[in-house]
Amino acid sequence: MVASQARQAATARGFIYVHSSPRALSPHVEWAVGHALGLPVRFDWSEQPVLRGSQRAEYFWEGTRGTGARLASALHGWDHLRFEVTEDAGAGTDGGRWLHTPDLGIFFAQTDTAGNVVIPEDRLRHAMELAGTNALDLHRQLRLALGQAWDDELEPFRQASDFNSVVWLHQVG
Repeated sequence: MVASQARQAATARGFIYVHSSPRALSPHVEWAVGHALGLPVRFDWSEQPVLRGSQRAEYFWEGTRGTGARLASALHGWDHLRFEVTEDAGAGTDGGRWLHTPDLGIFFAQTDTAGNVVIPEDRLRHAMELAGTNALDLHRQLRLALGQAWDDELEPFRQASDFNSVVWLHQVG
């Protein structure tokens, strides 16, 4: 493998979406993200109209494979924070998506090159085993595997960002 291809394969990128952070926590969020990335960062904070007194920000990051997990871990400890971290899939590697809400905690899912959630075979088999022949229970298990509860809770916060540069297309249809 050529050296530039090896560097490209080890490089990852993605986004951090801080959907709501109390004002007092915002500088600490920047510090934690900067610490995980190994460089100082400044977010462009804006008001979060869904939750009075909170702010929101979006940040594009680049780093090595696994940086998404480090970022999610760095932000995971704060109960009042709603966030998403994405890591794009790369050559021979899956991507990832981490969602966090105060009520639900953290959720992780693998993603493919198009950003779709990938549910591993063993997780599907487990859902089928738990549901048995009950179709409604299978539906519930699949919603859990897809992180639907996290998406449902975060969606109002995402829509509040309609005037920002990132456009969500997952509910187009």
